Amino acid sequence: MKRAPHRSISLVFMVLALSPLAAQQAAAQQTAAPDFQAYSRFDFVPGEKIVGHEDFSQDSIGDFPATWNTNAAGEIVTVAGKPGRWLKLTRAGVFIPELMPTLPDNFTLEFDVLVPPAFNSGYFLNASIVQLADVKQIQPWQSADNRFTFTVWPGGPTWQTKMDIRLEGNASGGVNAESKSPWKSDPVHVAVTRQGARVRVYLNQEKLWDVPRALLPAAKYNAILFFIPNVDVGSEYFVSNVRLAVGAPDTRNKLLTQGKWVTNGILFDVNSDRIRGESYGTLKEVAGVLTENADLKVQIVGHTDSDGEAPANLDLSRRRAASVKTALTTEFKIDAARMDTDGKGESEPADKATTPAGKANNRRVEFIKK
Repeated sequence: MKRAPHRSISLVFMVLALSPLAAQQAAAQQTAAPDFQAYSRFDFVPGEKIVGHEDFSQDSIGDFPATWNTNAAGEIVTVAGKPGRWLKLTRAGVFIPELMPTLPDNFTLEFDVLVPPAFNSGYFLNASIVQLADVKQIQPWQSADNRFTFTVWPGGPTWQTKMDIRLEGNASGGVNAESKSPWKSDPVHVAVTRQGARVRVYLNQEKLWDVPRALLPAAKYNAILFFIPNVDVGSEYFVSNVRLAVGAPDTRNKLLTQGKWVTNGILFDVNSDRIRGESYGTLKEVAGVLTENADLKVQIVGHTDSDGEAPANLDLSRRRAASVKTALTTEFKIDAARMDTDGKGESEPADKATTPAGKANNRRVEFIKK
């Protein structure tokens, strides 16, 4: 397969937006996203509490997001046929979302990446977990003593990725891999897990990297960073739905001994009860507890944020809880008689509804021991 030269693009949190014409072409030409069954080997489970969620809903179209830092330029756009808002990278450089002052030992990171359907070679989009001397200052992050970097690039018919590591100033050298995900199945969902020194990276349903010594446990990693060295017309990237969550999930203990487990890891299409494929790992987690404890019965309760009308949100939360029950029954063979469902709509918020992260924490599913 012929490949374009590797022109490295390092990302801290970078998103690119399409022109209206390119957006219309993307909507018309994209192939169907991977279905639920495609994620049967997907074992990613997000952290328990969302501490950063960037959907650009609090910024104006055409602006650069207020909570990001950059030495380049970008703008928030909408893309025809795609829900929500996207950050379009319009000039080469570094993009850093201000998520947390120090990254914890256990966290998960997720974001969606979109490219034009006629993406022409272009540059690699790189994401890095990095220890910076000063997160408020744009600096040569590539030479930081400690960082883990991976690339995302739609090369040929599939997505390409490269990984490299620096520990205490020593570089490990890059390693290449290839995803089986067709690049036109945009957006591609990227998921990252950090557990101490270990980092796992997923593109859609595939685990591309599982590196036991990717990070230095004693280092104070303090930034997620995106970088791209150049931007060509027709080779832009778009990023959205950036989520940083902390805390290792403890499904078994919380459900069996505390009587309730709450998760933000079961995701649905916007204003829909259709479960998205990347929820598979979370559903598999709770199904495992139910399978191993045959006498356990649960109530599944859906919750929404406060956007929209309260009666519609109540109905949506009930339908989403019912969809979770159906998925556990059909996909994991859990006896339907062991589960009942309910929905609370927006009536029992878990967090403040004034920020995207707060709203994301309110959109949740609870499993309550009966």
